[in-house]
Amino acid sequence: MAVFVPLESGPAHTVRTWNRTIGGAESNVACHLAALGTSSAWVSAVGADPFGRALVEEIAASGVDVTATYVDPERPTGVYFKEPGARGGPVRYYRAGSAASGMGPGLLAELDLGGVRLIHLSGITPALSPSCAELVRAVLTAPREGRLVSFDVNWRPALWPGGDGALLAEPANLADIVLVGDDEAEVVWGTGDAHALRALVPQPATLVVKHGERGATLLERDRDAVFEPALRVRVVEPVGAGDAFAAGFLAATLRGTAPRLRLRQGHLQAASTLLTQDDVGLPLPPGVVGELLEADESVWAAAELTARAVQRRNRLGESAMRSVAREDA
Repeated sequence: MAVFVPLESGPAHTVRTWNRTIGGAESNVACHLAALGTSSAWVSAVGADPFGRALVEEIAASGVDVTATYVDPERPTGVYFKEPGARGGPVRYYRAGSAASGMGPGLLAELDLGGVRLIHLSGITPALSPSCAELVRAVLTAPREGRLVSFDVNWRPALWPGGDGALLAEPANLADIVLVGDDEAEVVWGTGDAHALRALVPQPATLVVKHGERGATLLERDRDAVFEPALRVRVVEPVGAGDAFAAGFLAATLRGTAPRLRLRQGHLQAASTLLTQDDVGLPLPPGVVGELLEADESVWAAAELTARAVQRRNRLGESAMRSVAREDA
């Protein structure tokens, strides 16, 4: 969707100047994957309007294949407005009857999935319309043919007015990889405890339970659970961080990385978005990423990232991770 972020402080009704950017769970993940060097494609529908054109052009400019994206001549592109804040703020969606809501299961037959290693879905898509829900189910029940399907629960109460979070339990259990926040899990399964969730979500080979600023737990078959604390970040705005985490974790998973480093890659990618008002932030300096991925527990725990320090390191091309960690303290 087209995303509007205020360029002035104060409540939305007083703001006159906005910055138009892009957003949306699956497109965010695709953009992050491309930034991480993982080939990605985005499949969706946009309106035949300036917002739709901007979305396709900007997502393509991020290195994402958009050739399968459909331009709907009748329905508009969805938009939403953010009121940023370190703890989040109101997000106002305007996507009823949007082009994306017109997608259906027939779309799957039109896709060339040769060579695709993973399909990523979110719980937002089935909320858009009955036909979108059918599309998600079609993807989850189709023969895998060697592919993985990941599902980020992404529970959004505003999209399910009067709805039941348990509606997302079935698609989650049909996926190979499930990502869920413990707060979302409370709504969908009645518990946010990672080990209790593993018993309630037995089918996926991989379950990642995110605990916000505390960290994330990875549970996989025939392996002990792994918990990795989150990086300390001086948060600018949190929307989109879950998508960034998913992309970091999935990119590392496709590379066959060890469990702890898969979680760290997720945390690092999430940090890049937490440091900006946009849904997709600029990548962290490669040197900082490399050092933090391999850092011992004490160094990882002591690190704190700030937008000002990271921007400075990006300009200078330095990888002095300890300076980035505390420079603006």
